Amino acid sequence: MMHYHYLIALAAALAAGFINAIAGGGTLVSFPVLLALGLPPVAANVTNTLALCPGYVGGIWAQRRDFAAQKKRLITILPISMLGGIAGGLILLNTGEKVFNGIIPYLIILACILLAIQVPVKKWMQSRSGKAHDNRIKQIGAALLLLIASVYGGYFGAGVSVIVIAILGLIYDDSLTSLNVLKQAISFSINISAAIYFSFSGKVNWSFAIVMMIGAITGGMIGGKFASRIKPGVLRWVVIVTGFAAALIYWLK
Repeated sequence: MMHYHYLIALAAALAAGFINAIAGGGTLVSFPVLLALGLPPVAANVTNTLALCPGYVGGIWAQRRDFAAQKKRLITILPISMLGGIAGGLILLNTGEKVFNGIIPYLIILACILLAIQVPVKKWMQSRSGKAHDNRIKQIGAALLLLIASVYGGYFGAGVSVIVIAILGLIYDDSLTSLNVLKQAISFSINISAAIYFSFSGKVNWSFAIVMMIGAITGGMIGGKFASRIKPGVLRWVVIVTGFAAALIYWLK
């Protein structure tokens, strides 16, 4: 492997960590780069998931005090998200390279759409604040949706936080700030569950993964410092356009 390939992977992970800290959607940058560097699709996805996982730690650490108030809820929903993350990873590893290769553009486009509707979803969440959500059937249905979302997160992951925050709004009557804490924990649990499972799969390109972990952590730290100076909306649309371009290029290959 050429040395400059590692520099490119490092730069991609740095950008992904930075983007995730501010707007989300960093996978839409780093995953296509790994494909362009010649990694097989499944190996690229597995490596990318593992590499970007440490980037979530900074966000979790920054909100550590807020998790105490959500302890009971976390005990209820984290097992669902962890189970879903592992199930998604299992499905991915049992998806042939040819099949996964064929659905990559659709996964990228789905992730772009999820990223694009992030703001409308948040506005919808705020409009629902103060409304009762005590319907037991609705809560069970939302829990099943959370499981499905977690499976998607373990399988590909980009944009899963948008689905999660919408589902949480169906389950709980709470402020968007409180639900965002839960979303962070769920997204992390999905990714870490899938990442741990992937680490024993034999599919991880460890040389790329280690280099990218360094980039993701650094990018997340830089993004955290600049979060107040950069408009998330602008960065989000840059990522969306980049994602659609990547999907189009992949389609035309």
